[in-house]
Amino acid sequence: MPYAGRVLVIGHRGAPGYRPEHTRSSYEFAISRGADAVEPDVVVSGDGVLVIRHEPEISGTTDVADRPEFADRRTTKRFAGYEFSGWFVDDFTWDELARLRARERLPRLRPESAALDGTEPILRLRDLLEIVRAESEARGRRIEVTLEIKHAVYYDSLGWDVAELVADELAGFQDDVDVVFESFEPTILDRLRARGIRAEYMLLVDDTGAPLDLAVSMGAAAPEYRSYLTPEGLDALVGRVDGLSLNKTLILADDGPRTVAEIHARGLRVFTWTARPENEFLDPRFRIGSDPAAFGDWRGEWALIRDAGVDGVFVDHTDLGVEFFRS
Repeated sequence: MPYAGRVLVIGHRGAPGYRPEHTRSSYEFAISRGADAVEPDVVVSGDGVLVIRHEPEISGTTDVADRPEFADRRTTKRFAGYEFSGWFVDDFTWDELARLRARERLPRLRPESAALDGTEPILRLRDLLEIVRAESEARGRRIEVTLEIKHAVYYDSLGWDVAELVADELAGFQDDVDVVFESFEPTILDRLRARGIRAEYMLLVDDTGAPLDLAVSMGAAAPEYRSYLTPEGLDALVGRVDGLSLNKTLILADDGPRTVAEIHARGLRVFTWTARPENEFLDPRFRIGSDPAAFGDWRGEWALIRDAGVDGVFVDHTDLGVEFFRS
């Protein structure tokens, strides 16, 4: 634990409070403002390239819908009882995706970031690894990559072994870049660990629902996320993962500090997501006024997160996170 004794500040998708998420400028902004780590989400292109996007469907974060040459790629996908329509990364090659330009995902809330729409391409995982390696060397400090694996069970259905793709991508960076793996799907964490990749492994835990990979394999018998937070559930995770990354509602609940203490008692770390200052994202107790884009009493909410004893926190506004969680 290179940051033992203080809260790890993780630039969630870079610094999307100021720049469109998952762009070079977003990551560089987060690092320049003191982030200990940055967090990419990875999905898989049609030719097996690990692409940094929040979800496989990309019409909300790129200009793909405005590209007439890709109009025929709009489709509807059905998987595990869910249905989604739009443009999907796995229907494009990387060369095609490289022609797209990033857009702000939340323009109503973040118009300053939206003003930068169309100015930057999207990134591959290898692009970010190169950025982090260069920034770490230039700044004389080790910047971690907290890598979230998205929808591995979906990509399994398409014939892609995400663990193999990730292992191959990291092969040239293991000596220079420290990695923490995160996923809502425990089986992809097991598969990555089985490959002997040097990293920490964090299970993402939502406040509702069940892991999709287990829902696909087990149906109605799949355990709910909250079952991992019982004494028996936590005991079963010891030796399997290095920590849990919790939806912040679980931290802000009355028993949140006890939950953190129970996890720590088993030698596991605790991260939480996502600390954001806008009213739209704050617990109702900390909202001020009716404007969803206005900053509420974010310090009040973040104080509960800090005082619960978490080890790491994902933030969209890196400067605020560094100032608050390191003060």
